[in-house]
This record gives sequence, C-alpha cells and structure tokens, in this order.
Amino acid sequence: EVQLVESGGGLVQPGGSHRLSCVASGFTFANYAIGWVRQAPGKGLEWVSAINNYGGSTRYLDSVKGRFTISRDNAKNTLYLQMNSLKPEDTAKYYCAKYRGSYFYTANDYWGQGTQVTVSS
Repeated sequence: EVQLVESGGGLVQPGGSHRLSCVASGFTFANYAIGWVRQAPGKGLEWVSAINNYGGSTRYLDSVKGRFTISRDNAKNTLYLQMNSLKPEDTAKYYCAKYRGSYFYTANDYWGQGTQVTVSS
C-alpha cells in the first residue's frame, strides 16, 4: 500500500524558514517523480513544486521560485521542501504527491494527508 506521510508543519513568522518532510512507503521511491501541492483556506489545490526520480530536474510555482527548494533522499525514501522567506500567502496545508512515472509530466496518483503551515506574526 502506497503511503506518503508529511511532517514539519507549524507556525512560522513572516520572513522565517521551515522545512517539510515526506516519508514514502509501499513503492520503489527512486523510480517515481514526486512533489508538493498546497491548499490555502477556502481555495483550491495549488501545485507548488516537483522533482524527477533521481533528483536531477526540478520545477517550481513562480511565486515560490528562489524561496523554496525541493530535494529528495532516495536512500531514505524521503522528500523535502525547504521554505525560506516565508510570506503570509504561503499559509496552506501542504501535501506530498507522487507521480505516475519518473518525470513530472505524468499525473499525480497518490497524496499524503498533509501538514499545515501557518505564516503569521
């Protein structure tokens, strides 16, 4: 059974930094692209970032470019999202999302339960 378990959410001050993690199980992690999506209160799901299976290619939502960094450790079956210079508009529940293939032009097929990030003073 595919499982994606996010952690690391919390309350962060504007301008602060935070790191999210997602531990995967139930599939061969190194064979699949994976990424992050988020949902702000009262809004729809928004794609944030993705990384291909071996970590050599990444993509970012324009509004997080230069502030967020996605990475993965295939030996630990873990995905990360380093978030710097956080803004109140980054407040959302962040979900880890697996792709159907090794690259992120495929669709997502599994999501985790999410971890809440709140950016507020």
